[in-house]
Amino acid sequence: MSFSTKMVLIAAVVLLVICFTACVAAFVLLGPSVPFAQQPQLTQVAQPSQPGTNGGWYQVYFTLPKYPDKESDHHGGLDEKLAALINSAKTSVDMASYQLDLPNVTQALIDAKQRGAAVRIATDITTLDDQKNNAAYRKLQQAGIPIVGGNPDAIMHNKFVVVDKSAVWLGSWNFTENDTYRYNNDAVLIRSPELAKNYTVTFEKMFIDKKFGAQRKPGGTTPKLTIGGVAVENYFAPEDKVVEKIVPRLQAASKTIDFMAYSFTDDDLGAAVLARAQAGVRVRGVFETTGSETQYSEYGKMKKAGLDVWQDGNPYLMHHKVFIVDNKTVVLGSFNFSQNAETQNDENLIIVDDPSLAAQFEAEFTRVYDQAKNPPKK
Repeated sequence: MSFSTKMVLIAAVVLLVICFTACVAAFVLLGPSVPFAQQPQLTQVAQPSQPGTNGGWYQVYFTLPKYPDKESDHHGGLDEKLAALINSAKTSVDMASYQLDLPNVTQALIDAKQRGAAVRIATDITTLDDQKNNAAYRKLQQAGIPIVGGNPDAIMHNKFVVVDKSAVWLGSWNFTENDTYRYNNDAVLIRSPELAKNYTVTFEKMFIDKKFGAQRKPGGTTPKLTIGGVAVENYFAPEDKVVEKIVPRLQAASKTIDFMAYSFTDDDLGAAVLARAQAGVRVRGVFETTGSETQYSEYGKMKKAGLDVWQDGNPYLMHHKVFIVDNKTVVLGSFNFSQNAETQNDENLIIVDDPSLAAQFEAEFTRVYDQAKNPPKK
C-alpha cells in the first residue's frame, strides 16, 4: 500500500471518529429524536386584535365586532375560515347548523357536493321551514344536498361541521352575517379522527335516525379523549347530562374562574360559581345584557354577592358560552348555561385542559371584560 493511500485511509478513520463523537454528544444533550406527530403541540397565543391560530392540532378564532357596524368591514371573518375548511373536503362534510345565511359557506358546500364529497346537513326545523330566513337551505336543497330538520319542541342549537371524518369545527358561532361581524363569538377547529367520530355518531342520530333533543339516547361516543397529549372531554345535550360534567370542574377551581355567558340561568352552575367565590377564588364574569336582569338570570345573585360581574358592552350581542378555570381549563361549545340547553335543545360542548388554549380565551375574555366596563357610546 502506498504512503498516499495510507494517509487517505487514516484521514477517513479520523473523520468517522469525529462524526461519531458529535452524534453521541448531540444524543446526550438533546435526547433521542421524537417523531413530529408525537412532539408536544405548541400554540401561539391569539392577539386580541385578530383571530388566533396555532400550528398544532387546533386553531382558535374569535369574532371582532365593530360598532357602528359597516358593510365594508365584512371581510376576513370566521365565514372565510369555515369556507376554506369546507373547500378542503375530499370525501365528506356533515354540518349541524342552527342558522345559515353566509353566501361563501353555502357555495363551499355546493362546491364540495359537485366535487363528489358526501354533504349532509341537520338543522332546526323552525329555521328550515321559515320562508323568510331559509334561502341558503333552499339553495342547498336545489343543489341536491339533503337536509333534515328537527326538534320542534325546542331548538337544534348545534353549530358544528365534520370534514372528512377527521376535523371538527365547533363553538358558539352561528353561520350567519350577524354572528360573524356583529356578535362576540368563538370557534375552534380540531383535527382529530377520534373527536370527529363522536360528532359523526351524534350527527347521524339526528340525520339518519331523526332523533333530536330528548328523543336521542346516549351511546356510541367516547366522552374522554387525549388529543395531542391534552385531556379533552366531549359531551352532547341533552343525553349526556352536561351540567353534571361542568359543575365538578367549577368546584375544583383553586384560583380563578372567568366566564362569558350569553345566557346564564342554571342554578346549579350559578351555585358552584358562588361557592368558589365565597371560598376565596377570584371570579369575573360578563353576561349578555339581554335577559340578564330577569329573575331567572344568575347575574342578580352574583352582583348582590359582590362578585366582579358585568353586563356586556357590545351594542349588538355577546354570544360566548365559556368558562375558563385556573388559567388551564376551558369549557366551550354551543351549550348555554341554562336548563333549556340541559334538557331540551340539541347542544355540544368540550372541556379542554390546556394552558395554551386557556391563554387564548383569557385574551378574548379580557377584551370582552374591558369593553363591558367601558362600552362604546351608542
